Amino acid sequence: MSRIERIYLDHAATAPVSGAARRAMAEGLERWANPSSPHAEGRAARAALEEARTRIAAALGWDGAILFTSGASEAIAIALTRSKAVRIVTSPVEHDAVLRVTKDAHRLPVDADGRVTATEPGALHAIQQVNSETGVIQPIADLAEAVHAQGGLLFCDCAQGAGKIDLPLAADMIAISACKFGGAPGVGALLVRDLTRLHPSGGQEQGYRGGTENLPGVLAMAAALEESRDWLAEAVRLRVMLDDAIRASGGQVVAEGAERLPTIASYRMPGQAARAQLIRFDMAGIAVSAGSACSSGTLKTSPVLKAMGWDDKTADEVVRVSFGRSTTQAQVRRFIEQWRAIAGVEAAA
Repeated sequence: MSRIERIYLDHAATAPVSGAARRAMAEGLERWANPSSPHAEGRAARAALEEARTRIAAALGWDGAILFTSGASEAIAIALTRSKAVRIVTSPVEHDAVLRVTKDAHRLPVDADGRVTATEPGALHAIQQVNSETGVIQPIADLAEAVHAQGGLLFCDCAQGAGKIDLPLAADMIAISACKFGGAPGVGALLVRDLTRLHPSGGQEQGYRGGTENLPGVLAMAAALEESRDWLAEAVRLRVMLDDAIRASGGQVVAEGAERLPTIASYRMPGQAARAQLIRFDMAGIAVSAGSACSSGTLKTSPVLKAMGWDDKTADEVVRVSFGRSTTQAQVRRFIEQWRAIAGVEAAA
């Protein structure tokens, strides 16, 4: 019996580690000393770490501080639990890592496509750059202008956008995660315009994060960010092809009226629960998801879709497809064929 070739269409959860990142990480594993140690080996590791910090800042166009973390979730927690801001507001379509640490925060209104439509005076606003389920890009430039005009601050979760589109440099703090753009899992960063707005905690990273720095992971993150983005042009073409095929087959493209990252899209298959779809796709050798990776294991109704006005039944018929630099047209066509088979739709002539 021939083995089914697996197709990975869940890059928004974790992208494969790129070749450049693998090589950089291997180099970093040879520099095993603690960057905080005062001896020659430690100083060499520190020099490599700071060089990588400079490279990452240049790749992102960032001229503020960069604090290395274990990923976006830790960066989010530092930004939102150690901020000196008196009040925090967020949108209801944020990643669970934001909602978890802002349970009592006021939720800003969003439109039917999940875009934030209002800001509030004097608050720290936690607003994502790109939604991890729908791919919707928030109008961050306009929101930042409104927030700052009202005397507030803006924190952006840029886990999905970093390494793919330009960062919103008007933000006061930004969280990124290396595993979303071809770096290694378990490393990320918090970008901070003004460190005095955070309470320090002691330890490493200028006193704002404890624990030995992950030098191999940081080197891999720098290498991944320096890689070409040329592949994104093909992702745009693939997403258009997939959107058109889903519409032609009786499906629904989620948030199609909004600007979306070309690598993420969600689709509703009427009459088919997401749980059943995931099983069928997986059996056919195709990896997709329902919602974000941090919450999809529970397969509960997506709070993002509920905030956008979807009822439980229709929201539970939505799956997410996400591309990476290795995604091909043949892979997308195979997904379309399987989607039609599950939906019971005849293939287009």
